[in-house]
Amino acid sequence: MRVLNRDLGLISAGVFLGASLIFGQMVFADKPNNKPDLPLEDLRAFSEIFGRIKNNYVEEVDDKELLQNAIRGMLSGLDPHSTYLDFDDFKDLREGTSGEFGGLGIEVTMEDGFVKVVSPIDDTPAALGGVLAGDLIIRLDDTPVKGMSLNDAVDIMRGEPDSKLLLTIIREGEDKPLKIELTRAIIKVKSVKKRMLEPGYGYVRISTFAARTGASLKEAISALKQENEGALKGLVLDLRNNPGGLLNAAVDVSDAFITKGLIVYTDGRVEDAKQKFNAKPNDVLKGAPLVVLVNGGSASASEIVAGALQDHHRAVILGTKTFGKGSVQTVMPLTNNTAVKMTTARYYTPSGRSIQAEGIVPDIEIERVKVTSREKSEFTPLREQDLSKHLENGNAKTDTEVEKESAEKDEEKPPLAVTDYPLSEALNLLKGINILHPRQ
Repeated sequence: MRVLNRDLGLISAGVFLGASLIFGQMVFADKPNNKPDLPLEDLRAFSEIFGRIKNNYVEEVDDKELLQNAIRGMLSGLDPHSTYLDFDDFKDLREGTSGEFGGLGIEVTMEDGFVKVVSPIDDTPAALGGVLAGDLIIRLDDTPVKGMSLNDAVDIMRGEPDSKLLLTIIREGEDKPLKIELTRAIIKVKSVKKRMLEPGYGYVRISTFAARTGASLKEAISALKQENEGALKGLVLDLRNNPGGLLNAAVDVSDAFITKGLIVYTDGRVEDAKQKFNAKPNDVLKGAPLVVLVNGGSASASEIVAGALQDHHRAVILGTKTFGKGSVQTVMPLTNNTAVKMTTARYYTPSGRSIQAEGIVPDIEIERVKVTSREKSEFTPLREQDLSKHLENGNAKTDTEVEKESAEKDEEKPPLAVTDYPLSEALNLLKGINILHPRQ
């Protein structure tokens, strides 16, 4: 089996569909030439069932529809990510390289007959509307999801921009189903965002792994260094609710911080499924501390990065256990402009850990909590400076400095711990590392 195009060979359907069928890596492969031996007795049974349906089913069924349903059944019975792509599905997949797509901006899979949210994509209708990783969608408008195929559910979730869709969701911790109305949109994915948290400490958010994510990460870190007017003391890499994307992009991101050794390897039954990816000697942070944030919505390529950095002891992984998507899908074009997407390999961290159905366990686990600011009290603690006849410090501030500090205090934003508790903990961890091991 030969990979047709390495640049486009490893892609995520989630980058192309508003509500994607999968969220891991795929490989486009040539049409297979080998014809396996077939069990004749089972084929006779299949033929007999086909004939019974044709003759006895309550309504007349088209032969093509029956055969396509049979193919779908074969593949869906293997695992949640193997599927048959009909003409329209395959066309959408091939045309999805534009980086824009219509829909809700949500990565999904099937679980117990319902659509399960793997992750909402940043700045999309799903994320802005309050959809969370782990939500179970039980109804689309008035249509129950139970009994649908994932393809059928995805078809409903996709639609014209500005059209609305009502999701009925079951969420852990909620007593009753939630109803969330979303407005479909053209989804434009910006995979890398950055900002300074405090002087010396940067933050980079990767929402999905696209073709330029590795280059964009390096550009973002370079811009942070310029803004800081010098090297960073530490960086937070946020991979929360990142459903994956390009395997090559995950390798590029890992390689930005690892100077040598294995990043990830894949293993399967055929030779082309056995691949190894190694680091090159460069670290964009020059050894500065790194904390990686993950959660249950971090899947596939995100887990490759977290696993590689964890195994190389290059970063502290902080958050909750990741999703556990550790398999590779191969898209095999067929003669009738359709395709088969089939799981052909698993990938492993440098130490040989399989991500599949296990995920990455953080070095420091932080559950999802909500922190609120304590209401200001009219009574303040008594300090030395409040005592009568206290000694002066000798470094008294001028009236201008006092007024400036007072004005800055009035304009203070909510504490980071209130707006994003895990990020606040990541920043504190970086500060602690620098206190114990100050950089020259």
